[in-house]
Amino acid sequence: MSSISSEKRDTKEIFENMPVGKALAAMAVPTVISQLIVLIYNLADTFFIGRTNNPAMVAGVSLILPVFNISISLAGLAGTGGSSLISRLLGTGNESEAKKTSVFCLYMAAAVSAFFSVVVFIFMRPILTALGAGDATYDFARQYAFCVIVLGGIPTVLSNTMSMLLRSTGCSREAGFGISMGGLVNMALDPLLMFVILPSGHEIIGAGTATFLSNVLSCLYFFTVIYKKRGSNPVTFSPKARLLRTSSLISVFGVGIPSALATFLFDIDYVVIDKLMSAYGETALAAVGIVLKAERLPLNIGIGICQGMMPLAAYSYASKNYDRMKSIIKTSRLWGLLTALCSVLMYEVCASFILRIFIDDAATSAYGTGFLRIRCLATPLMFLSFHMVYLFNAFGKGGVALFLGVARWMAFNIPMLFILNKIIGMYGIVWSQFAADILTVSLSFFVFFLFERKELVRK
Repeated sequence: MSSISSEKRDTKEIFENMPVGKALAAMAVPTVISQLIVLIYNLADTFFIGRTNNPAMVAGVSLILPVFNISISLAGLAGTGGSSLISRLLGTGNESEAKKTSVFCLYMAAAVSAFFSVVVFIFMRPILTALGAGDATYDFARQYAFCVIVLGGIPTVLSNTMSMLLRSTGCSREAGFGISMGGLVNMALDPLLMFVILPSGHEIIGAGTATFLSNVLSCLYFFTVIYKKRGSNPVTFSPKARLLRTSSLISVFGVGIPSALATFLFDIDYVVIDKLMSAYGETALAAVGIVLKAERLPLNIGIGICQGMMPLAAYSYASKNYDRMKSIIKTSRLWGLLTALCSVLMYEVCASFILRIFIDDAATSAYGTGFLRIRCLATPLMFLSFHMVYLFNAFGKGGVALFLGVARWMAFNIPMLFILNKIIGMYGIVWSQFAADILTVSLSFFVFFLFERKELVRK
C-alpha cells in the first residue's frame, strides 16, 4: 500500500511541483534515449543490408519504410488519443476514467493492428507495386514486409501504445526502457541472423526477423510492467474495467484519429518521394532511402522532447496551471530548436562520411551527400511543425491538430514535391521539404496565436 501511495506522490511531484526544466528532463530524456535507440536499430537494418553493397536490397527495404510507419501511426490512434486524455483526466483527479481509457486503448490497438497486418498480407503485391517496387526490388521488399508488418504488426503497435500510455502517467523511464531494450536486441540480432545463422542471400529475412523478435520482447516487457503496477497505475489491460463515458470515447478518437491521419500523411509524403525518385533509377532511390533514415536523428530527438512535453502540458492545461504550461512549451521548444540547429551543422560538414557508413557505392554516396545537405536545412522547421501538433493534441484539440497536419502534407508538402520535381527535376524532390515547411510553420504559429488569444487569455 505504501509503495502505491509513494508512486502516486512521485507522479504528482513531476506534474505539479518539480521545476519545469527538471520535470521536462525527467519525462523527455528517457523518451529521447528510446527514440535514438529506435532510430539506431532502424538504421542498423539499412547499415547491415548496405554491407552487401547491393543497391536493390537497400532500395527494397527503403520502400517498406512508409508502410512500417503507417503501422506506427496505428499506435498513435490509440496511444496519442489515450495518453492525452489520461494526462488530462489525472489533471482533474479522475483516475477511474483514466483506467477505463487505458483498457479501451490497449484492446483497440491490438484489433486495429491485426486488421492492418491481414490487409497487407492479402494485398501485398498491389501495395508494393504502388510503392514503386520493380523486378529488382520486389522480392526484397516482400520479404521485409512479411516479417516486420504481417508477423510483427501486433507487437509493434502494442509496444508503442503501451509506452505512450505509461508515459502519460509519469512512467517515462519504464516507457523509454521498453522501447530501448527492443532496439538493442534488434541491433544484436541483425548481424547474427543476417551473416551467421542464415545463408547468404537471406539477409533481408534476417533483418526482418530481428525486428519482429525485438518487438515481441518489448511487448512482453510492457505487459510485465503493467501487471506489476496494477493498483498503483491507471494503465491496465484488465477486461473488468467498465466502458468509457461517451465524452471520453469522443476525446480519444478526437485526438487519436487526427494523430494517426497526420502520421499517415507523413508516410504518404515518403511514398510520393520514393515513387518520384524511382523514375531517376535504383541508385537515386537507394540514396534517398538512406537520407530519409539518416535525417531522422534530430527529428527523433525532437519527437522525444515533444512526447515528454505532451503529458506535462496536458496535465497543466487541464488543472488550469497556465503559467507552468507556458513555461513547459517555451522550454521544450528551445531544446528542440537547439538540437535541430546543431544537427544542420553536423550534416553539412559530415554528409559524405555519413553516406559512406551505409553503403560503399560511389554513385549512391554521391547522390546521398547532396540530398542530405539539402534536406537537413528543413530540420528546425520540421521540429516546430511537430511541436505545434503535439501541443494541440495535449490540449485535446484534435481537430486543430488534424487541420495543421492536413494543411502541411496535402496543401504544402505533397503538391510541392510534384511542382519542384517538374521545375527542377530530381533535386526539386529534395528541396520540397524546406519550401513547404516555411509555409507550414507560418500557418502553425498563426493558428496558435489565435488559440492563445481566444482560449488561454480569456481563461
